[in-house]
Amino acid sequence: MVLSRIILFLALATLSPVHAEEAAHRHAIAMHGEAALPEGFSAFPYVNAAAPKGGALRLGVFGTFDSLNTLSIKGNAPPVLLPYLVQTLMMRSLDEPFTLYGLLAESIATPEDRRYVEFRLNPKARFSDGTPVLAKDVLFTWRLLSTRGRPNYRRNAEKIADITMPDARTIRFTFKAAGDLELPLILALTPVLPEHATDPERFESMGFTPFMGSGPYALESLEPGASITLKRRADYWGADLPSQRGYYNFDTLRFEFFRDANTQFEAFKTGALDLRLENDPTKWRTGYDIPAIREGKILREMIPIGTPKGMSGFVFNTRRAVFADARVREAMLSLFDFEWFNANLFGNIYRRTTSFFDESALSFHAAPLSAGERAVLGAAAESLPKAVQDGTWRPPVTNGSGRDRAVIERGVALLKAAGYAIKNGEMRSEASGQPLTFEIMVTSREKERIALAFADNLKQVGIRPVIRLVDPSQYWARLRDFKFDMVLETYPVSASPGQEQLNRWSSRAAESPGTFNWAGVKSPAIDAAIAAMLAARSREAFEEATRALDRLLIAGHYVVPLYHVPDRWVARWARIARPERAPLYDFSPDLFWFEANH
Repeated sequence: MVLSRIILFLALATLSPVHAEEAAHRHAIAMHGEAALPEGFSAFPYVNAAAPKGGALRLGVFGTFDSLNTLSIKGNAPPVLLPYLVQTLMMRSLDEPFTLYGLLAESIATPEDRRYVEFRLNPKARFSDGTPVLAKDVLFTWRLLSTRGRPNYRRNAEKIADITMPDARTIRFTFKAAGDLELPLILALTPVLPEHATDPERFESMGFTPFMGSGPYALESLEPGASITLKRRADYWGADLPSQRGYYNFDTLRFEFFRDANTQFEAFKTGALDLRLENDPTKWRTGYDIPAIREGKILREMIPIGTPKGMSGFVFNTRRAVFADARVREAMLSLFDFEWFNANLFGNIYRRTTSFFDESALSFHAAPLSAGERAVLGAAAESLPKAVQDGTWRPPVTNGSGRDRAVIERGVALLKAAGYAIKNGEMRSEASGQPLTFEIMVTSREKERIALAFADNLKQVGIRPVIRLVDPSQYWARLRDFKFDMVLETYPVSASPGQEQLNRWSSRAAESPGTFNWAGVKSPAIDAAIAAMLAARSREAFEEATRALDRLLIAGHYVVPLYHVPDRWVARWARIARPERAPLYDFSPDLFWFEANH
C-alpha cells in the first residue's frame, strides 16, 4: 500500500505541464478585481484585534445531531467542524463580495485566464498533534472529498485535469478548461485533513469521532444529540495570522441542542445561553419584555447586512406530478395572502421577498433586461413575462382580509387552465377526478404554524394539503432523497453567489441526491445563466448573468416567496461584547469576546 502511494505520488509529480508564463504568488485573491487589503495588513478592519481572550460562549441550536462530519452527505451534523476544528486553505473577508486571504496557504498563484491555481502552504501551519500541514495532506483530502464527500466536491473534481506537487509545501491544480473564475476560489476553501490521522474507509461512518484538524479549537466533550463543547487550543499555530487576529476569543464554545424552540428561547432568557440570532418576529416584538432587557443585562440590536436577502418560501418539488405544471405553481402564489400573514402573524414586521437576490444589484429589479442579459438568455429572453423583463414583477398584493376575491379568482383561473375545477367543494382534476392535494413537510412548530395558515388560504378553493411535522433527522434524510411534495426552506446567498447555484438549480443537481436542487429544476436556460455567472470576467458581466438567472427562477415559479427582514436581529447578554463596526456582508459570533466585568 505504501509503495503504491509512492509510485502514484511520483507519477503525479512528473505530469506537470510546462507553462511559458507563470503567475506570481500573491497574499489574496478576489473573484473580480483586486483584494482590498494589501500584503502585510495587520487584521481585518471589522475585528477588535486586541479583544481579550477567555470566558465561554454558550449557543443554542435547534434540532439534534448524529454525526460530526459535515463533509459527508450521510448523517445529520452540526456546523462545528469548520472552522473550529478543521481549516481551509484560505479565509473569506466578510467586508468584500468574494475575496480570500491566507490561512493554511500563505499565498496563491493563478494566471489571468485561471487555467490553474497553485497554493503555497504556510511553513508554520500545524495539525493539532504538531505535525506540519503539507501538500500531500491537501492532495489526500481532495481525493477523499471528491470520491466520498458531498456532490459539489465530485463535480469540481471533474473539472481538474492534473494535480502536481512541485515541493512538499506547494500544490497545483490544473484545469481541463480555462475561464472558470470561481474555481480557484472554491479550491481555496477546501478543508484540509491529515493523511496520517484520517481513515478513508471510516470517513462516512465516523459518527461522533472528530477529525484531527489544524483549527483554533479541540473537542472537549460531547453528549450525543444534546451538546458539544469545544476548548480553545493554547498552542493554535495561526493565532497571529492577519486573517485570524480578533477571531476565536472565547476559551470555551458550548453548543446546546433543543428539540423545542420555546425551550431554547427560555434558556436564553434565563441566562443559560449567551447569544441569540432571532428569526421569530413574534418573539422579537413581544417576547423580550423581561427584566433583563429593562435592566440592560440583555442587549437587542438590529445589525444591517449588505448581502442580498436570499429567498425563503414554500418550495415545490416539481418531480411530483402535482407540481409539474407551472400554472399550478403560479396559482399557489396567488392563493398565498402575504398581507394577511404579515399583519396577523407577524405585526407587519416583514418585507415581502420578490427576488432570489433581493435588495441588491444582483436582483432583476435592479435594471430592465439588458443586451448583456439577452446574450445570456438567448431565445429564453422572449418567453419571459414582460413584468419580469422590465423588472417590475411583484407577487400579487391582497387587501389583507385573507379572502381577497380578485386575487383568489386569479389563482382559480390558473388552476382551471391547468385542468382543475372545484367540484362538491374540492379542487379536482377534470381528467382524472382526483383531488388536488399534497403534503407540506416541516421540521419546527413555527414552520408548522406558517404552513397551517397557508393551508387555510388553500381550503377556500377546495385544496386541503396535509401538514406533516417530522424530526430533523427524518426531515433532512427525506430532503436528501427528494421524497417530499413541498417544504418551507431558505436559500441564503452571499454578495458573490457562484457554484452553489449549480448545486441548487442545475439540471445535473436535479438528478443527484444530496444536492439542494429540492425543486427539481431542469432548464437549459438556467444552466446557461449559471455558466455565464461562473465565466464572467467583470463585476458588470457577473451582475448581468445573475439577474438573468433571477428572472428565470422567478418566471419558473419554483417557490412561493415568503418574506425577510432587512437587518439581522441579535440579542446578547451584556457579558458578550462585539466590535463597534459590523462587517459589510455577514455577521459572525466568532468576532465577539467575553467581558469579565459583567
